[in-house]
Order: sequence, then structure tokens, then C-alpha cells
Amino acid sequence: MTISFLAYKTIQNMVRLLLFIIATSFLSYAQEPNENEQLDILLGELFFNENEFIDDILESIQTKNFIYTQVRYNNNTFFSGRDSGIDQFNLSPELTYYHKSGFNISVSGIYYENFDPNWDYTNISLGYYNTIGTNKLFHYKTGYTKYFYKDGWDTFTNSLDASIGIRNKKRNLGSVLAASYLFGTDQSLQLVSNNYSRISLIKRKEFSLKLRPQLNFIVAKQTIALEQLNDIGGESTLELVEYDIFDLLNTQVNLPLTFTTKSWDIGLGYTLNFPSAVATEENLKTTGFFNFSIGYLIDFD
Repeated sequence: MTISFLAYKTIQNMVRLLLFIIATSFLSYAQEPNENEQLDILLGELFFNENEFIDDILESIQTKNFIYTQVRYNNNTFFSGRDSGIDQFNLSPELTYYHKSGFNISVSGIYYENFDPNWDYTNISLGYYNTIGTNKLFHYKTGYTKYFYKDGWDTFTNSLDASIGIRNKKRNLGSVLAASYLFGTDQSLQLVSNNYSRISLIKRKEFSLKLRPQLNFIVAKQTIALEQLNDIGGESTLELVEYDIFDLLNTQVNLPLTFTTKSWDIGLGYTLNFPSAVATEENLKTTGFFNFSIGYLIDFD
């Protein structure tokens, strides 16, 4: 019978795979943004997107060059919505430069409270964003990411990413499909479907306050390592069994509230995970965590 997931290192590697999934989720919002909304509509595209933002500021890339920096805090860490058994917060800083041509470069990393090493990896990403059609209701992004792990982990050290999205004319509803091919000493494929709404609560010249509910579906190919107890010739032995799967891992509901000024963005939200059982998993529980982010934009124009 199946006993459990391998403990520490297996959990850490699975969380790393989740980060790839997060890092390749792309969202889009829009609505005739004024100057103070431009930061607000940027954020999620730039970051590990359990986050909620990106919209027309990327369209304004045609006339603007800017640097954006953000730090995001999650009060707990889960693998595709699953409880790893290790309660720990994580911090994710990022620095991104966008050029008006649509090309961008970013550096980011992640810090875990209880993993060793705490600073798990640093990554450098190159990307390109643009829209399709005169109404700009379709948009796409392509990119490449290189990962540098503190402990030399080399299973997935590269990622090729692509996404395409569509939004309505009012630009308050939309959907994005993102795909990532991960490779190193092993290979994997992830698909993420992001579906969102944008609700303006307060809109002033100096600031705005918005609610951005999301419904996300995460599908991935991965190997799950399990310990299995076998009875051979009257003797019980533990055997490591690996399951290769490509399936829906998690359905995620995110409820973020964002306050934005011309240069600052502050976000506070709650995420609910509804993990889907795969392989020999049973009775997975719904999980949730709070997140907080703060960002600042420097406009070179």
C-alpha cells in the first residue's frame, strides 16, 4: 500500500515545479487607463502570477520605458494547492525593465522560511509582449527564463513560455491560456488557464481601488515519487515508485484587492486552492493563504 510522499527534498522539488507553473501564468485587463491606473494594470504580468494584474500598461509600452520593482509575501506555501506538511511563508522580490518596443528583462527569486537553503533560486527572464488587431482585444507574450539554483538542482533550469489572451470590448472580462516547456536534465509541460474579472470600486485622479477575482486551472506533466510498502517472502520492504502524470492539478480562486497611485501599487488578497487528486492521492483538502504585495514604478518618459 502507498504510505506517503517522500518528505523534505521531494516536497521542495515539487514546490519548485509549482513556481514554474506560477511564473508562466499570464493575465490581462484593460479599460482606457488614466495615468494613475497604468501601474495597477501592470503587476501580474511581471510577477509570479498567482497574482492578478497586467493590462493596458503593456499596450503603453509603445510610448513608454520603465522599471518596476515588487516584493510579494505569501503567508503559507503549497504545492499545486496541496498541503506539504511544512507551514512556511515565502517572499518573492522582482525587478523588471520594460522597453517601449515590447521587449522586457526581469530578475527575480524566492525566499522560503524553512527550506535549506532559504533562498532557493534566482531567475533571469527575457520576454516580448504585443497585441493583435486594431481593437487590441487579443494579446500575446513569449519568453525565455534561465533558473539558477542555490543547491545546484538541475532538473528544470530553462523555460520557454508563450501565452495568448482575449478580453471583451469593455475590457473588464477576459481569459488567457499560457503554455511552458521546461527542460534541464528532465522535461515537463505546463498549461495554465486564467479567467478574470475587473471591478472598479473607487476611481479618482490620484488613486484607484479595484477588486480582481480570478478563476485559474493548472495542468502539468510531472513525476510524483511515492514510498510503497511491499511484502515479499514474508519480509516488508520500502520501494520508491514514480508516477508520470499529465493532468489537472489544481483549481484556484483568487480574490485580490489593489490600491494604486501613479507610482505605487499595494495588493492584499486571499487564494483558495481546490487540488485535484492524481495517481494514488485521496481526500485532498481545500487550502488557502493570504498574500500581500507592494510595488513601485519608475517611468523614464
